[in-house]
Amino acid sequence: MLFRLQFTLAFLLLTFVTGCSDRSGTSTPSGTSEVKPPTTVTTKGAIGFSTLTLTNPFFKIIADTMTEEARKHGYEVVVVSADQDVNRQTTQIEEFIVKGVSAIVLNPCDSRAIGTAIRKANDAGIPVFTNDIKYDGTEGRVECHIATDNFQGGRLAGEAMVKLIGESGGKVAVLHYPDVESCQLRVKGFTEVIDAHNAKDGTAKIEIVVTLNGQGAREAGFAVAKDAIESHPDLVAVFAINDLSAIGARSALEAAGKAEQVRIIGFDGTLEGKQAILAGKIVCDPIQFPDKMGQTTIEMIVKYFDGEKPPAEILIPSNLYYQEDAMKDPELATPAK
Repeated sequence: MLFRLQFTLAFLLLTFVTGCSDRSGTSTPSGTSEVKPPTTVTTKGAIGFSTLTLTNPFFKIIADTMTEEARKHGYEVVVVSADQDVNRQTTQIEEFIVKGVSAIVLNPCDSRAIGTAIRKANDAGIPVFTNDIKYDGTEGRVECHIATDNFQGGRLAGEAMVKLIGESGGKVAVLHYPDVESCQLRVKGFTEVIDAHNAKDGTAKIEIVVTLNGQGAREAGFAVAKDAIESHPDLVAVFAINDLSAIGARSALEAAGKAEQVRIIGFDGTLEGKQAILAGKIVCDPIQFPDKMGQTTIEMIVKYFDGEKPPAEILIPSNLYYQEDAMKDPELATPAK
């Protein structure tokens, strides 16, 4: 009886060892090639990304590109949407700190008010990076800011406006988003070019008659464009700080029967914006490169972890994109049937 018990235990032990070997792939039947163990991807840590909003495709491209690029370096990206609410974003940063993320990336909802939350991350030893929208304060420390050269892009929009109505002049409305530093730079660059044009002797004046907060959103863009055309029925053009507010403005102009009278220059180069340019609903955009922005952000984080100090700021130039560019854009090509 004792012998049978010992034999049974020995058999079970052998079965257990063999089973473990089969699962790991290190033990193989005689006469077969060795099976290599499955590759295990080790995660170095998490990068928390609080984006301004995921309802705007521009920020989703940044998030998706960051996620893909970070995976190549062994990091995962946790993406949350602040929905343009600085209080929500502050809470998200605090949650990232509690979770012990390796780094935090932000599109600040408010370029100044987010400073307290950034300082909390600094105090916890978590490096903070920003992209697209810059932190404009001194309370917290940002290791590197990666963005479009928004001032240069605003100047391009101004040059496009001069090309569009410079010979005849006329009244222009600006759809702003003043809470956001990147939009401040766009409007500043745009305004400087318009002012320089108006300062030349003998030129037809381009008059910025109203600047309204379109909040970078379609609905708000519609509402303020409606107000602008009602207050200034002889309006001839609009500069909108992004595609969503530009498309909202276009809808307002169509509803008012003013779509042919008032021309629109946008900003961004999102797919929907490019489609509107192709259709002639928007004249042109200074286009951004959100995929490059996301990729560069991860590159700077990896550089930081490798002990290299990244530059304080990296600016990516924008290019003007007209209907003729849209006609040649493979992104807009109709798939073959």
